[in-house]
Amino acid sequence: MSSPLVASAAYILFHYVLDDYRRPPRFWESDIYKKRRPNSLVLELKSQELSGHYKNFMRMSSSNFEYLYNLILPAIQKQDTRFRKAISAQDKLALTLRFLATGHSFTSLQYLFKISKQAISKFIPKVCQAIINGLKDNVKLPNNPQE
Repeated sequence: MSSPLVASAAYILFHYVLDDYRRPPRFWESDIYKKRRPNSLVLELKSQELSGHYKNFMRMSSSNFEYLYNLILPAIQKQDTRFRKAISAQDKLALTLRFLATGHSFTSLQYLFKISKQAISKFIPKVCQAIINGLKDNVKLPNNPQE
């Protein structure tokens, strides 16, 4: 037998033998995150705004939330890809406001919003910076010690 023929036969044999022992492919998202519907928590709370649940959860009225959302939307919005849907800007803002209001851990927030704590740790600083940049003209800082 010639050397290329032996190599080809060995490749085919290893391919079929190893194919049976391969690990199942890993996916980027766990099942808990695949079941998440974008904006579902925010929309559900907004539908019950008269009961006070929205203001209690968000620590602001829906009109203030919408104002802040529209102010920072260009800075925090991402595009969907072929591999996965982007986390909506509305969910990012709601989660960030909940984090700032309560100080809950990323782990507890991941179960509440169904967003991984790795993703939360990446976008919370960006959303906070967008809020700072968006509201810097609305916040008056003292210029001297008397103020």
